[in-house]
Amino acid sequence: MSTKPNRGAGECTPLIHDESSSGDDGRVVQPQQRPFAYTFFLNYNHTPGKDSNRLAVRSLAYTWHVTKVTLLSNYVNFLLLVLPIGIIAGATGWNPTAVFALNFFAIIPLAAILSFATEQIAMKLGESMGGLLNATFGNAVELIVSIVALKDGQIEVVQSSMLGSILSNLLLVMGMCFFLGGLCHRGQTGSGTEQEFSAAVAQTTCSLMTLSSASLVIPAALYAVMNQNGSDDKFRVALVLSRVTAIILLILYILYLGFQLRTHSNLFDAEGQNIAEHEDEQPKMGALSAAAVLIAVTVLVAICAEYLVGSIDDIVESANISKAFIGLILIPIVGNAAEHVTAVVVALRNKMDLAMSVAIGSSIQIAMGLTPFLVIVGWIINRPMSLHFETFETVAFAVSVLVATYTVQDGKSNYLEGAMLLSLYIIIAVAFYVTPSDALRKATSLIPG
Repeated sequence: MSTKPNRGAGECTPLIHDESSSGDDGRVVQPQQRPFAYTFFLNYNHTPGKDSNRLAVRSLAYTWHVTKVTLLSNYVNFLLLVLPIGIIAGATGWNPTAVFALNFFAIIPLAAILSFATEQIAMKLGESMGGLLNATFGNAVELIVSIVALKDGQIEVVQSSMLGSILSNLLLVMGMCFFLGGLCHRGQTGSGTEQEFSAAVAQTTCSLMTLSSASLVIPAALYAVMNQNGSDDKFRVALVLSRVTAIILLILYILYLGFQLRTHSNLFDAEGQNIAEHEDEQPKMGALSAAAVLIAVTVLVAICAEYLVGSIDDIVESANISKAFIGLILIPIVGNAAEHVTAVVVALRNKMDLAMSVAIGSSIQIAMGLTPFLVIVGWIINRPMSLHFETFETVAFAVSVLVATYTVQDGKSNYLEGAMLLSLYIIIAVAFYVTPSDALRKATSLIPG
């Protein structure tokens, strides 16, 4: 005898849980004595008019249903109230600080909706294609913001945001999962317990992260040696090396996707946690509707990103903070807020394999997929985007990967390890915050590709 598992809260968990049930014919039976206003505005599964014989009424009702489901998909969506104000602020030239702040908060719910729409489409495509879609669009906000910044010549911001996204996943998110999950499941005093996850997956992914770290250290080391010898070709050599390395990393990332989604998918679904999380969940909208939401939200993200990136230079001058801090700490918050909450929630429910797949999986997507892809995009549009990061950024990344690897290699975690990861993230954040705005500026950002 088996029972359905309780579905954990996540990015697709509705804000309003109605009490609808399924009848013998599979159709949704609506709860009794619910006022029309509740059903129209807050019922997640039904909207009056969807079954109308009139095409116009049915179309309007379904459009409202898709809108309602999207708005109720995540708690952070209340920040959508900021969206029109942010667009107006950017279009009419408000104070740069206001433009940055408003569009910063506007992108957070848009990122959550992107994730929700992607998940809805993925449910229709099956496990393998759905996983590939999630891997492709999982960091869509970071990609859009980075392409806008790259086009604007903000290479330092692009590099810092890529590094910041990796560090926020490896240290902040994984640290919060270990710390809060460890406190919640610490066991009896004197007989403490640890949370467990797949050690094989952790070792594989950490090996890939170590390789990614090497792909940044090698260009930095080569540049330093050539600079010490007074070579005039150091910029060109570092750029050529970065582009070749980017191609290799992208090929390796494709192999990793095949390893994860096809040949060794059993390793990445330890104890069936992913199945248990979604086996009783049905799509809330059709694939075409989800695709329309995806396209519309992508356009809005691009508009907000344009205004956000355009205000960075003025923010740096007026607030006297470095672009590295904006890219490393602030921008990753925009794209990762919703999935960060998801990882912590599933860690509290002792589903550590799911939490690790969000934290480390997203880091690999950025380090081996998104960052090399941006190097290629920079090559195409004649922007010198390279894997030669500033020395301090490279060292911070390498140390973070080293600490994270030692922390997860045994397949167990506790709140002390979480506190260690969080401490390192705070130290790095403070270091970049106190650094003067021009101290980390590289001459390479001015060299033509």
